[in-house]
Amino acid sequence: MAHARRRLLRAGGALAVAGTLLLAGCSGGGDDGGTDGKTDGKTGGTSTSPGPSGSGSGSAAPGGSPTAKPAPTALGFTPDPKRVPRTSADAKRLALAVVAGPDAWGPGFVKRTPYLSADDYWPVLGADCAWGTGQRPGSVLHSVTAYSEIPATGGRGVLRVAATVTVHRTEADADWEMADTLEEALNCPEQELRDGEKITGLISLGNPFGIGGNYTADDSLGERGGYVNSAVKGEQIYGWYQSRIGQVTVATVTKGAPGYAEKDSATAKGTLEPQVQALVTMLERLKGELEVKS
Repeated sequence: MAHARRRLLRAGGALAVAGTLLLAGCSGGGDDGGTDGKTDGKTGGTSTSPGPSGSGSGSAAPGGSPTAKPAPTALGFTPDPKRVPRTSADAKRLALAVVAGPDAWGPGFVKRTPYLSADDYWPVLGADCAWGTGQRPGSVLHSVTAYSEIPATGGRGVLRVAATVTVHRTEADADWEMADTLEEALNCPEQELRDGEKITGLISLGNPFGIGGNYTADDSLGERGGYVNSAVKGEQIYGWYQSRIGQVTVATVTKGAPGYAEKDSATAKGTLEPQVQALVTMLERLKGELEVKS
């Protein structure tokens, strides 16, 4: 029986799946800012993640030894029931307000053509581990994917990325999406995105809130694998980040390109930092859209 699970923007797009690295990166803030197929350490206690959302930055005690801050016990975010989407129209407005465009990814990124997915676009992973399109389930109010890229320049290839926001009817529906996404890598570590494009050696790891440094979302996960394009020499990095707050999931994906390392911020050739930045931007936008207004 074919997988009924679909993956947002799966073919839209490098990602470290070590949970502490993924969620440490998500601890920082982010700036606001043609459709493909497919868009953790189990440790608790005090986080060592840097940044405002991590709890392990600590401060020096008078005697000179650092004092770690206690780990948060809850997300610290209260959605306003009046602002939670109940209709498809409300969900679409929210998704478009949250989804990460080029500005959220960072300098050099521009919109791809087409830029936004069609309203009824819904990727599905088949039993043959190939991605196709299917019908959007009734449990989803709205989903949108935004496609961006850095054009080929200076001897580097085209770096293609994408971001997705999916608004489910209930929190339980969104939770099932997170669980199903983790299972995809187990069932299909080798996946065909489209003709001439595939993922190899895919692995996935998940972090519920309070696990592996995750203090930014109810649930988070990461995937990593190799990306092979028949038009490009060699294997590149493929990565996927996904987080959930309540009934909404947000995800970012990157298909690596020649000339880009996974992490090389000093030369602006890394793929990890922009992907984390885009995810954090969407999480902050989502909280801003749903939070209780004083």
